[in-house]
Amino acid sequence: MAHPASPFLSVLILLLVAAVTAIAILVLSGWVLPMLKPNNPQAAKMRPYECGVAPLQEGARHKYSVKFYLTAMLFILFDVEAAFLLPWAVNFKQALGTFAVMLSFMATLLVGYIYAWGKGAFDWER
Repeated sequence: MAHPASPFLSVLILLLVAAVTAIAILVLSGWVLPMLKPNNPQAAKMRPYECGVAPLQEGARHKYSVKFYLTAMLFILFDVEAAFLLPWAVNFKQALGTFAVMLSFMATLLVGYIYAWGKGAFDWER
């Protein structure tokens, strides 16, 4: 009697095919493709290019405006507020109804927005 094939034979075949494919891609990209394309680097070709904007010459160490950090803190404030209010809203869904929960959720976010606006958090010229 012949023994049935192992249930892991298909997994082994898949791993072998994946390994052969990976090795073939590495060999083709490392040895064959450089023979097919010309290699003439120029200064203009080696410069970084991003969205049609000329690269900045000031380097990576420049100061960000305080407005950037203020925007980030406001985002985190409203994000954390929403993350803590959502489970509360889901808990009171049956007691208050979906519309009332949504309204209270949005009202709480609106109060936070009005508070930030009243404190001048959105005045960029300060």
